[in-house]
Amino acid sequence: MKLYISLSIALIVLTLDLASKYWVESALEFGQKIPLTGFFNLVLTYNPGAAFSFLSEESGWQRWFLSGIAGSAAVLIIYLLNKYRHEKLFCFSLSFILGGALGNLYDRITLGHVVDFLDFYIGDSHWPAFNIADSAIFIGAALMIYESFQHKENPQDSEKKAK
Repeated sequence: MKLYISLSIALIVLTLDLASKYWVESALEFGQKIPLTGFFNLVLTYNPGAAFSFLSEESGWQRWFLSGIAGSAAVLIIYLLNKYRHEKLFCFSLSFILGGALGNLYDRITLGHVVDFLDFYIGDSHWPAFNIADSAIFIGAALMIYESFQHKENPQDSEKKAK
């Protein structure tokens, strides 16, 4: 997959993430919930930490620590997208991860926290709220795991069969 295609996919994910967060912040007050189904709400919440609010109770150093990790990951992902451009599913999955990482990085740098708003639950048990960026990272990781289980022919085996 050509690098510009991978980066375009990441840009689409980033745009959808930022637009959805902007819309939710303009439509809801902090903590406000809008029930949509018997298992899903829109709710505006902020997460200064990482996944599952890890490090959210810290004094603020986590903002820059997590931003550094996300920035470094973005640089590494762009390198991998270029190096493995012949691996289409791998690049597609990395594009989703890159777009999601950049969406949360933007929030963390500009706001000091990540905007979350998707709230799934069963009864009184709620999954931690998340956003489009988190969803893209999850989808990218799932596709990467799926891709790792695909049978890939060893180039040496191909040469033996040709003889």
